Amino acid sequence: MLRFRPHHFLCTLGFEGKGYSPEFIRNFSRLAEELRSTPAGEEIQIEVTTISDSICQPCPDRRGEGCQSEIKIQTLDLAHARILGLSPGERLSWGEAKRRIAERMTPGAFENACAPCSWKELGVCRQALERLRGGKK
Repeated sequence: MLRFRPHHFLCTLGFEGKGYSPEFIRNFSRLAEELRSTPAGEEIQIEVTTISDSICQPCPDRRGEGCQSEIKIQTLDLAHARILGLSPGERLSWGEAKRRIAERMTPGAFENACAPCSWKELGVCRQALERLRGGKK
């Protein structure tokens, strides 16, 4: 079973092969490919966590079960958890996660929730969200 911090659900949706180190990119690419393998990926179960998760494991910024930027990461996690209705320990399928993102992560919510993210300026998450939402306003 995969484990994701709340903000990593949207990060996975927008992931395009960039990251903090070659090991991080390889790991995230493998996870994203597994989840995007339709229809099997839709059923993969993910447990919500507030500590280092399946994506964080090879990250050079990881510090034990946290991150060297933990305060910023907690801010992102809290905003995403609130918007997506996620609780620590909750388990949901990738398909359900995508439905929640499509229904609840409006463009305005995205702008607020992702404001502290250094990757936001690349626009890949915004584009992935727009594709998922199918042009909904």
